[in-house]
Amino acid sequence: MWYNTRAKDLLGIEYPILQGPFGGNLSTVELTATVSNLGGLGGYGAYTLSPQEIYQADKQIKAATNKPYNINLWVSDHDIPEAGLTDELFEQTKTLFKPYYEEVGIPLPEKPAPFQSRFENQLQVILDVKPKVFSFMFGVPSDDVLEQCRRLGIVTVGAATTLDEAVFLESKGVDMIIASGFEAGGHRPSFLTNAEASVTGTFVLLQLMREKIKTPIIAAGGIADGKGIAAALTLGADAAQIGTAFLATDESNALPVHREMLFSDAAKYTTLSRAYTGRLGRGITSRIAKDIIGKESNILPFPLQTTFISPLRKAALDQQKWDMILFWGGQISPILKHTKAKELMMSLIEETTAHFDGLKI
Repeated sequence: MWYNTRAKDLLGIEYPILQGPFGGNLSTVELTATVSNLGGLGGYGAYTLSPQEIYQADKQIKAATNKPYNINLWVSDHDIPEAGLTDELFEQTKTLFKPYYEEVGIPLPEKPAPFQSRFENQLQVILDVKPKVFSFMFGVPSDDVLEQCRRLGIVTVGAATTLDEAVFLESKGVDMIIASGFEAGGHRPSFLTNAEASVTGTFVLLQLMREKIKTPIIAAGGIADGKGIAAALTLGADAAQIGTAFLATDESNALPVHREMLFSDAAKYTTLSRAYTGRLGRGITSRIAKDIIGKESNILPFPLQTTFISPLRKAALDQQKWDMILFWGGQISPILKHTKAKELMMSLIEETTAHFDGLKI
């Protein structure tokens, strides 16, 4: 059967269908548990959480499912130079965004406070709570951490946006590697070169990786139905990870207007932009994202840009100025159909099964 892949055995799941773990407070215990309870692998994005918050979320997930699930962290959680944020760059950023702050009628924010990396403290939580799967983006943990995961029986999953990144992850002994195509919504998890130079499509990247590495591959980006899963498996993937389609369901923590936008005509148009966080990410095209193209040098490093733009985002939401907000979403959004996670998951299984059954006729 189509679901008898290396991923099924390695992850201890029934179907090689993974729910993308959403950062930025978009993940929920309910969504993670729903996917896991239906035989897939639910995912919980925890990179913005404190260690105590991760402990609490993990406790709730364990209470909601006895099946495997994935907790996701970011290895590199900031891009701030050692010298810190210069006054000069902050003034340039303020000048660039001043018209938007004036439009919504709120003052420009003060210079963001220095950022303290959380990753090392978050790692200890992973080793303590021992989720079945620990996935990570923007790099790879130390050899020592990977060895501890192996000893504890935690499956490690890294994300690659290029063939070079996939080869590097394999050299570190990561258990599974995500082929993260540029069609995907959210941040580009590039780490060996800049994200703008790492924009290979999912199915091309998958085929390149299949030729050069032996590690099981998870295809991610541009997959939202059973046909997409079938295509990924046919090209050599061991699993498919689906983000935007699950983000659009009621069980995610996306705002109602965000979910509505993913089902609207606006979802036909997406943009890769650094304007909202300082890192390149794909969302539904916004006025600000278009205006900032070519001016990226005047944007604060991640995550200070997120802090800086947060009041503007809140005011735009309050005033329903949707064209000023980048709602995360992938290029596949126009084919989304399901608003309930259970219905989506059942549909993915049924469509993939029907596709492979059809090939046998």
